[in-house]
Amino acid sequence: MHFGEAIADERLEALLRPGGGIDTVITADTYGQGDADRLLGRALQGIPRGEFCAVGAVGHDFYEGERDGPRGFPRFTHPSLRGADGYAGYLRMATERSLERCGLDAFDVVLLHNPDRTGYTSEAVWEGMAALRDEGLAGTIGVAPGPANGFTLDLIACLERFGSLIDWAMLILNPLEPWPGELALPPAADEGVRVITRVVDYGGLFWGDLAADHQFAKGDHRGFRPSGWTERGHERIDLMRPIAERHGLTPLQMACQWNLAHGAVACAAPTLIQEPGGRAVEEKRQELAATPAQILLSDEDVAEIRTIGDNTGCMALKGGVPDHEGEERPDRWPLSPELTAAGSRWGIEPERDLRPTAA
Repeated sequence: MHFGEAIADERLEALLRPGGGIDTVITADTYGQGDADRLLGRALQGIPRGEFCAVGAVGHDFYEGERDGPRGFPRFTHPSLRGADGYAGYLRMATERSLERCGLDAFDVVLLHNPDRTGYTSEAVWEGMAALRDEGLAGTIGVAPGPANGFTLDLIACLERFGSLIDWAMLILNPLEPWPGELALPPAADEGVRVITRVVDYGGLFWGDLAADHQFAKGDHRGFRPSGWTERGHERIDLMRPIAERHGLTPLQMACQWNLAHGAVACAAPTLIQEPGGRAVEEKRQELAATPAQILLSDEDVAEIRTIGDNTGCMALKGGVPDHEGEERPDRWPLSPELTAAGSRWGIEPERDLRPTAA
């Protein structure tokens, strides 16, 4: 994703190697078209299997699909690649290949990575995912919407329909981006689905070494964010800082604790970024590992942080949304009556709750 500075593979392997308080590793087969898996496999060599949790993700077909520039590879459910009768076979093949590259017999979790509309709604997809668990390739299964923010109603409808099969969901959530991920937490809790939260560091700001006036290099994935987001982020983090200091937490540790204070959230996964001229990423890993397991934030702290970081309506969302125009895209489509009904059951009004505001 070209965050910050590239680091040597040997250094990255050491960062990924389980131990020192961090024993969960997450990979996705499409990253580097398998190279991320291979690097993780090298990092895991010699570690007893019972001493770490491995999370894999499959869904982008780089085996038969053709890359569409920055949009990446198509989802395996694209009709030009296969029909519903081929979904289970693809999921099995992709998971087996990923496991082979990682040097593993099974993942603890396999996530459906960045699904399109079909991925959220197809029985064949979720029967295929469940088969991975039944066949011993995965201990549990889940869904990872993305890569951008949104997919709220699609995820809720998916959990309502297939929640008996789904163990995990991955969401974007942090104190500066509570919206819209927070809207899916009550449905997840109701279905007994545990949540992994990503982008907990808010693009690196909670690590504390990204300057307010930082100029991102060409290709840095954070360049998609609107102008001025670093300045506004620092201002709000400064308002949260007294809460963190009161509990002896760094801002990053506070962000993790804030996420984990939500009942459905079971895992917080910030991004470790080596910023140009910034702190060593190894130091950041140690800071993450030192996050207290016990939640120190009170309910009042959680509410105050949410108020400071309120980002409601700050961006156009992906998935089924009320402001979609034009033809359906792989990551954005019109609302359906089913999605509107799913939102209504949780007090979500799409026109009110899922549209970007003028501000």
